[in-house]
Amino acid sequence: MKLFRPKLFSLLKNGISKKQLTADVMSGIVVGIVALPLAIAFAVASGVSPEKGIITAIIAGFIISFLGGSRVQIGGPTGAFIVIVYAIVEQYGVNGLIISTVLAGIMLIGFGLLKLGNLLKFFPHPLIIGFTSGIAWVIFSTQIKDAFGLPIEKVPAPFLEKWVTYAQNLNQINWMALIITVVTIILTLYSKKITRRIPGSFIAIILVTLTVQLFTIPVNTIESFFGDIPRNFTFSLPQIDIATLSVYLAPALTIAMLGGIESLLSAVVADGMIGGNHRSNTELIAQGIANIVTPFFGGIPATGAIARTATNVKNGGRTPVAGITHALTLLLIMLFFGKYAKLIPMACLAGILIVVAYNMSEWRSFKAILQGSSFDIIVLLTTFLLTVMVDLTIAIEIGVLLSALLFMKRMSDVGTKGLTTIESDQLQEYNNIPSEIGIYEISGPFFFGSAKEYGEIIKQTGYKSKILILRMRYVPFIDATGLHNLEASLKMLKSSGITVLLSGVNPEVRNVLEKNNILPIIGTHAIYGTFDEAVAKGKDLLEELT
Repeated sequence: MKLFRPKLFSLLKNGISKKQLTADVMSGIVVGIVALPLAIAFAVASGVSPEKGIITAIIAGFIISFLGGSRVQIGGPTGAFIVIVYAIVEQYGVNGLIISTVLAGIMLIGFGLLKLGNLLKFFPHPLIIGFTSGIAWVIFSTQIKDAFGLPIEKVPAPFLEKWVTYAQNLNQINWMALIITVVTIILTLYSKKITRRIPGSFIAIILVTLTVQLFTIPVNTIESFFGDIPRNFTFSLPQIDIATLSVYLAPALTIAMLGGIESLLSAVVADGMIGGNHRSNTELIAQGIANIVTPFFGGIPATGAIARTATNVKNGGRTPVAGITHALTLLLIMLFFGKYAKLIPMACLAGILIVVAYNMSEWRSFKAILQGSSFDIIVLLTTFLLTVMVDLTIAIEIGVLLSALLFMKRMSDVGTKGLTTIESDQLQEYNNIPSEIGIYEISGPFFFGSAKEYGEIIKQTGYKSKILILRMRYVPFIDATGLHNLEASLKMLKSSGITVLLSGVNPEVRNVLEKNNILPIIGTHAIYGTFDEAVAKGKDLLEELT
């Protein structure tokens, strides 16, 4: 089946060299170590127990590499899902999260089967930067409590209320927690100056956790909130009520859209790094399968992770074997060292997530877009503010809708500017065209965004002439609204005794005009392939009138 062709199977068929296999295994081990602190941090920040993040990285990571359409994609929990998962757990509980994730997986498979993998290009860059930056700010805001060690029992969900609560409790800062947060951020950011083989977040977790335990520093740890971390997998089915299943469609669609966008973005970035070419529809199907299977074992939503994928490429990974090794590495860590993960300070996880939020913020791209067109700025700020202040689901929906509306406005403006007139004195200098012939040219689609204005200008122009030639060589299509307005304008001009001729109509547009009974209004011989033919016919008609 050409629609679903996992990269691993293609590469195994062609053969993988021993040298590359060794490089993939070594890269997978490094990426597994990188993924451990992130998996735990993403799970905790999402409001679920830490082992759920590790389970997701293991199971989803294995499936995405085994069945995916990218050579080097690394799958697992990501920062982008923190906001969504937290909101779903708050509103529907873990049971609702499982149902939403499975439904999202089904949607992703549907996207792949419908060959929607290439539709990523229709999501404008300002929209993607808007909600990515918004998510970064939300993640940052959720970590202030643990970063400062504030004794807040329940942090409000709304963004502004959250910061008001923080401000009210600033007098209760745990200075040791704040120091741990700062040290974690410094180690995460600057340890690469000492070694690039071991990730900074992993070094930070090991050093900070050992220090806290050796000196019995009074800060909250994972154990304080979640107790022991299970080191086994359990299969469980969610309680499904068919009558209420529809309430999970909105969060499921958000998971599916965000997961699809992030995974394909990651695959595109990876292609640029290795000079490859991923199979987008296969990737979506693999992501869908991973999100259907993982929740039954206690996992959370998963997608392609850009940072871990880039780490894989930089360490020599070039086949899905690296991603599979990354999953197996995490499995071994969970089985043999998972009992120590409960000792990790919450402030340390907060520091790691603050770095993640900074990297996600895309502040350079954000700043560049603010210096661009007003349309892009509107999409960027609207999506950003809705993500931060309201909800990611609404932000994506309104962002896509707003982008479409602004695109239509742009097309309408372009089309209107393309509606040009040739004045009578110019006409007389051009092939001696009589002043009684009016000539107007439409450039761009004749669609609902511009149809009304086109119709009005055509009528106004036609009333000034005895014969009106509409040049349509640059009209790629005409929709139902355009047809309706064109028909109304032509009928009014005909009732006033004005003849309309069309020139340069492409076959597709002509076919639409014929099917929608436009020709009986202007006459079956009123459409001409070239402008010169239309002008010649116009002169003949003028002679007949005189």
